[in-house]
Amino acid sequence: MSETKNPGEKKLTLTLKPRTETGVVRQSFSHGRSKQVVVEKIKRRTIGGGPEPKAEAPVEAPKKVAATPAAPPPKAPSAPEAPKSGVVLRTLTEEEMAARAHALADSRVREAEERKHAEEEAKRRAVRDAAEKIEREAAEARKRDEDARHKVEEESKRKAGEVAKKRLGDDEVKRPAPGARLKLEAEADDEAPRTARRPGGGAGAARPAAVRPAAPRAAPPKERGRLTLTNALRADEVRERSVASFRRRTQRMKGHAANEPKEKLTRDVTIPDAITIQELANRMSERAVDVIRLLMKQGQMATINDVIDADTAQLIAEEMGHTARRVSESDVEEGLFDTADDEGALEPRAPVVTVMGHVDHGKTSLLDAIRQADVVSGEAGGITQHIGAYQVTSASGDKVTFIDTPGHAAFTAMRARGAKVTDIVILVVAADDGVMPQTVEAIHHAKAAKVPIIVAINKIDKPGATPDRVRTELLQHEIQVESLGGDVVDVEVSALKKTNIDKLLEMIALQAEILDLKANPDRAAEGTVIEAKLDRGRGPVATVLVQRGTLHPGDIVVAGAEWGRVRALVSDTGATVQSAGPSTPVEVLGFSGTPDAGDRLAVVENEARAREITDYRQRQKREKSSARATGMRGSLEQMMAQAKTAGRKEFALVIKADVQGSLEAIAGALDKLGTDEVGARVLHSGVGGISESDVTLAEASGVPIIAFNVRANKEAREAAERAGIEIRYYNIIYDLIDDVKKAMSGLLPPTLRETMLGNALILEVFKVSKVGNIAGCRVTDGTVERGASVRLIRDNVVVHEGKLSQLKRFKDDVKEVSSGMECGMAFENYQDMRQGDVIECYRVETIQRSL
Repeated sequence: MSETKNPGEKKLTLTLKPRTETGVVRQSFSHGRSKQVVVEKIKRRTIGGGPEPKAEAPVEAPKKVAATPAAPPPKAPSAPEAPKSGVVLRTLTEEEMAARAHALADSRVREAEERKHAEEEAKRRAVRDAAEKIEREAAEARKRDEDARHKVEEESKRKAGEVAKKRLGDDEVKRPAPGARLKLEAEADDEAPRTARRPGGGAGAARPAAVRPAAPRAAPPKERGRLTLTNALRADEVRERSVASFRRRTQRMKGHAANEPKEKLTRDVTIPDAITIQELANRMSERAVDVIRLLMKQGQMATINDVIDADTAQLIAEEMGHTARRVSESDVEEGLFDTADDEGALEPRAPVVTVMGHVDHGKTSLLDAIRQADVVSGEAGGITQHIGAYQVTSASGDKVTFIDTPGHAAFTAMRARGAKVTDIVILVVAADDGVMPQTVEAIHHAKAAKVPIIVAINKIDKPGATPDRVRTELLQHEIQVESLGGDVVDVEVSALKKTNIDKLLEMIALQAEILDLKANPDRAAEGTVIEAKLDRGRGPVATVLVQRGTLHPGDIVVAGAEWGRVRALVSDTGATVQSAGPSTPVEVLGFSGTPDAGDRLAVVENEARAREITDYRQRQKREKSSARATGMRGSLEQMMAQAKTAGRKEFALVIKADVQGSLEAIAGALDKLGTDEVGARVLHSGVGGISESDVTLAEASGVPIIAFNVRANKEAREAAERAGIEIRYYNIIYDLIDDVKKAMSGLLPPTLRETMLGNALILEVFKVSKVGNIAGCRVTDGTVERGASVRLIRDNVVVHEGKLSQLKRFKDDVKEVSSGMECGMAFENYQDMRQGDVIECYRVETIQRSL
């Protein structure tokens, strides 16, 4: 500490000498490497200049100064030495003494903190040293265990060799057997020199060669841990072998083990219908080269990206020691339908009744009488062309679901769909008309569905009604009513007078009670699409009959190749409902597209599952349509059919209908119109109104557009007018079929019919210049007309067919010559006429054919 020479100034400056000394230590490593490390040494600070000052001395000095301020303070260690000239130094002022005391107090605080840090560092160092000691001891124990294990292995190998010599003889042992090979490798390892650092040795120091089973050295192990400043300054301990060096030594000691074959892992390999070689190799965890090599051995050349079938992939997997598990694309539909329900969760449900019968036998009128509605008056032509589903509450409070089906022959598929989803079939037969073709078809559908039949003999109020005749005619089709000793219930009803309607409902309830219909409402919904249409403003709408579970808005549903989230549920009365239980018909809104009628509907857990199922079904649909388009010949019958229809003409058209069922019926009826010479080909069919894309397709193909109960929008209408495309509108299916039938008839080639006119006998042949030969003839029967077709017959053999170019009588051209008269005839482009030939004259008529 120093102070200013000027007594007038009170500025005090304090300085401290540095307490650290720096030095350089050179560290040596293996392989001749070295490194210089800078080391700092911290000196303990001494106060007062004494060699070992006591801790109490600095504390007593400020107390003495504070008690006797007049006394001179002790001499500071850093104060300048007084000159020898005898000049007396001035005494310190109170402020200087206070500053000096403050500096001394700060230095004591710093010393206390430094002592505390030193003690903490000593504790941490002790803990670290203990942990390192434990690690060293564990490494030594591992090393001893490893040496002992290798010693035991060598001893066992030696004993095995001796036993082999005794058992097989020296010549047998000298063969290159696996045991002998291992022994040679061990000997090579024993003879190989190894280099390592000696304890405390310099870089590159070599250890003399030693055999592996040698006893461990008694020298203390070297420490080879993390290099820190503390470890570098500790000269009392030596460094041991590092972990990496120990690992390398272990690998050298069991180097032969790396060459031993590893155990084969057997995996379960999932094999789809088709798989690439790369994917198969990845699933087996094998190299693709090995798979290709195996295929080449079997005589099949393939690359890594080639696709192989499931059978070949299974053979390869089993050949390579794996377990093959076959899967198919159709597995995505597993668990979608027909999941078993618990018997305790089943509850009674309403019966589903389908009304079937011949056209105009009163099916819809009977259903109107039951529902107290008037559906018949709103149907085009008074005939049903759509399938409808309704739910009715009977007088007893029980609910009954009715399905009304069309009776016309074109709606066979609709009737079949109604029979599949029903529990009971009501067969409506008119008492004045009897059993008709569609009645017989309805009986067959009901028997195929294995559902009970209730015969409703309708129109008993008409004068010519004979119910007994209906019962007798039904016997021909194995329907025996109860009145004739059978088990089929029959009820005589009148839909017009509403006679015996209540009795019919009683029979339905009795039959449902016998069937004991039950379903589980507390599960994911399943059902069947009865009808589907594209509604403007609401989008695709599907009429669904729920068969199991309960359907709610927000459910994700899959029907055929379409899926969607249910936006709304609409009942048959037009009211929006919040749920639809078993045997409930509802309209479902929210599909991505119009599903096909007859598709089964199911609720799935998420959108990913719905997309997976619909993608698979759409792919299957495309494959089937492409197979039909390309005309794949899968069987001999198909080849014969294609050869038979190879040259037939096609009447192409575009069909748009209001619902899927009507579209299906129209396509089926047009398909039946086809013959071997002409057939109808539907270029495009869809549900909904006619759009511009439909007109564009029709324009490109030059075909008309058939619209059934739909209309074209303004843009499509204008586009059709510009392109000259005809749009035909229909609301009755039979008018549509008749018009298409007439158009297809126009494509048929006409029939040529010959009408015999008369015969003439050649009496003489005259040669006329510039004209040629003229045959002088007499008409033997009929008449001969100019321009008619003629045949020249010689010895009852036709030698020429052609036309009559000239007909003359007495040098005058005439139109015809009657029987018994003579005339002259000339043929077109033919002159070889002879006396005695017979000329046959006839007329060819063209007759237009029809289907």
